[in-house]
Amino acid sequence: MNNMKVRKFTVILTVVILLATLLAGCGSKETSSDKKIVKIAFIGPLTGPNAMQGTGARNAFQLAVKQATESGKLAFKLEVVDLDDASNPATGASVAQKVVADPGIVAVAGHWNSPVAEATIPIFKAAGMPLVIWGAIGPTLTSPANYPYVTRVAPTQTQESEPLAKFVVNDLGRKRWAIISDTSSYGKSNTEVWTNELQKYPGIDVVSVDEIQVGQTDFRPILSKLKTQKIDAIYFGGVVMEGALARRQASELGMKDILLVGISGIIYDNFIQTAGTDAAEGVIATKPGKEISKMTGGQEFESAYQKAGYKEPYGARGPYAYDSANIIIEALKQVGPDKKALVNAIAKIRYEGLLGTTTFNEIGQTANAAITIYVVQDGKWVDWESSEYKRGARKLPGVN
Repeated sequence: MNNMKVRKFTVILTVVILLATLLAGCGSKETSSDKKIVKIAFIGPLTGPNAMQGTGARNAFQLAVKQATESGKLAFKLEVVDLDDASNPATGASVAQKVVADPGIVAVAGHWNSPVAEATIPIFKAAGMPLVIWGAIGPTLTSPANYPYVTRVAPTQTQESEPLAKFVVNDLGRKRWAIISDTSSYGKSNTEVWTNELQKYPGIDVVSVDEIQVGQTDFRPILSKLKTQKIDAIYFGGVVMEGALARRQASELGMKDILLVGISGIIYDNFIQTAGTDAAEGVIATKPGKEISKMTGGQEFESAYQKAGYKEPYGARGPYAYDSANIIIEALKQVGPDKKALVNAIAKIRYEGLLGTTTFNEIGQTANAAITIYVVQDGKWVDWESSEYKRGARKLPGVN
């Protein structure tokens, strides 16, 4: 009888121990709330005249983080800190100071404007913070002095301008040029780069170079002067709002027959909205990368973006912001949330993403520099190769 009690007691004790062990094991499992919080920052213009460019890129950046989190493959809890530089260098510098003062932020992606990037780079370098540029295209932002702290997934002004110049001179035959650029470092380098590109072709005549202020709204004095100079094309080396107003006012002055071209600073839907569909028709600009449907995973990205419910279009730089986030995330997977290790991991990365294969050269500039030429057709930016202009069904301004 006593033996029976002993055996029964032993069985009960064994069951209790097993249950306690199982419960302890369940309790020790790491949940998402137990994971270390790692923060990465996104900086761009979220207010002001260039807000659409910044918010679309921010949404794409957030989408990449959302997808990485939902994959369940991260050993840490990732948080995005969104910051507004308002397209203003002083604001950008203030925001950069906030980033480096937060010990939880280990990497940052920014900016859309080159002058803003110029203001923040010294701050990030001094703090040892890796910066991946998703939009700014000033040629000198990536340099031996800034490497390896600064990398860039977007092409430079030179990489954008070279195929555009070849196209408008050789294919479209435009010889007499006027250049209008803003007075920012971005605008000045646009003038320099475009002038250098035109000089490669014989018979080109740059008859006028004019500067405007960022925020300027009246371009009639400059345009009225150009109207008398028998030019057949204007290169606009600024950004959306000023470029759109200049095009609208040129149309109002009877200059719609003069072709206007530019690079990615103007290739946004709000350029057409501000200029007006009729005035914007036939404007030509370059856009980094391929048409979204031709990108690896482009349709999946577009579907996921729409499903996420973002109100703003992702714009020309959305795919670049998306890949910048994923490059940071991949580096975090490799080396963890250590800024010094992240700097080197990002600089040496080989990432297969939406843009294709991204690697950085010895100064941190992407080796992936695909450029597409677009034209405004019926109120939309259309890939030149698939446009009615390419097929000869429509004629560009100045073509009889």
